[in-house]
Amino acid sequence: MTSSDASSAPDADAVALAQALFDACRAGDASGVLPYLDAGAPASMQDASGNSLLMLAAYHGHAELTAALAQRGADVDAVNDRGQTPLAGAVFKGDEAVVRALVEAGADPDLGTPSARESAAYFGRSELAALLPSA
Repeated sequence: MTSSDASSAPDADAVALAQALFDACRAGDASGVLPYLDAGAPASMQDASGNSLLMLAAYHGHAELTAALAQRGADVDAVNDRGQTPLAGAVFKGDEAVVRALVEAGADPDLGTPSARESAAYFGRSELAALLPSA
């Protein structure tokens, strides 16, 4: 390993911390993630599949954590490697509270593949489609 390889290699502690933050978001553990963001960890952090902290919180049904992440600068429209947005994932899951949190944070219902609006139509979720801002 050259010295330039060593300087570009991820620090094991940083990798472990990032994994803990992703796990906290999946579990809805605000106390396991928000203090780190408040101390300067990037709210836009993504895993190897392009899933952001907010995407994981939203997809796993944690509306309050989703809103708190958005308030701390997490991109509500971040698209993962599969072209999915947090809002489309929340519509897919049928989670009204998360949809509301993302819409209130300004998420775009027409981004992603499929978009949140397309997902609502496809799955017949008219109650969630009604929450989405007009095109």
